[in-house]
Amino acid sequence: MAVFTPVNRPELAQWLAGFDLGQLVSHEGIASGIENSNFFVDTDRGRFVLTLFERLSHAQLPFYLGLMRHLAARGIPCPDPMPDRQGALLGTLAGKPAALVSRLSGRALVAPGAAHCAQIGAVLARMHLAARDYAGDLPNLRGLPWWLETAPKVAPFLPDAARALLADEIAQQQRFADSAVCRGLPRSAVHADLFRDNALFEGDALGGVIDFYFAGCDTWLFDLAVTCNDWCVDDATGRFDPPRLSALLAAYRAGREPLPAEHEAWPLMLRAAALRFWLSRLFDLHLPRPAEMVTPKDPGHFERILLARRESPGVLTGDD
Repeated sequence: MAVFTPVNRPELAQWLAGFDLGQLVSHEGIASGIENSNFFVDTDRGRFVLTLFERLSHAQLPFYLGLMRHLAARGIPCPDPMPDRQGALLGTLAGKPAALVSRLSGRALVAPGAAHCAQIGAVLARMHLAARDYAGDLPNLRGLPWWLETAPKVAPFLPDAARALLADEIAQQQRFADSAVCRGLPRSAVHADLFRDNALFEGDALGGVIDFYFAGCDTWLFDLAVTCNDWCVDDATGRFDPPRLSALLAAYRAGREPLPAEHEAWPLMLRAAALRFWLSRLFDLHLPRPAEMVTPKDPGHFERILLARRESPGVLTGDD
């Protein structure tokens, strides 16, 4: 989250008049993140999050908003998009596509424990099963085609060793994506960005999962790998913390047992998940967009994770 496009009080109040949500009380920008412009919005009837979409188009956005509605209706704790008086979930504000969603209570955890990771594993399994009948078919926009497009753009900024690592991993991931094992993995719409800052806890209880705007149709295993690579790592080394990893994977497997092909694909999928975020952070660091508020993130963190996964592949039980 960030603020690239500011919104003043009069234009927001006028826009909110199209909803049956009461009068504007206050709004403030959200500084964390790097993709869209986000604001906390309070009215005299509730608390909401407003997002102005900086990259996603009007044509793409019904997929994300529909997915949240679909999951919320099936009991998944996630933001629910608010319809305007005409029933539309998507509008235009400050010249950008805009949506308003319910604001969940709680806060993100910087240092989760095994019990927190278990709750994330359990809700992720529920999300995957709940999304099986979601009709949206938008691909993961930060998948392999984006990696192939982005790698040449960031490679000139890298030292020789990192450039060689990037080229080798891209080549291996291309071969993996073309394999029968990868093509046969179960998939649906997935979150694809379930980091610690995208889950809110009230005390030690999970309050909900937020920020679905990197979602897309991809394998459940990729979604699980993205999640483990953030929730279960030692941030200094990129290596897994065994108690947290075991807790998350055990809870996921209690809700949905992975197929034999998923066990086989797990090592390369962990690397794919690390590569995706190494590339996006390199891109945002070296080819940034101007923003009123922005929090840059260190690409070296995911380079360390990728190197750690290449050195120690891991198994899907978490018993490595």
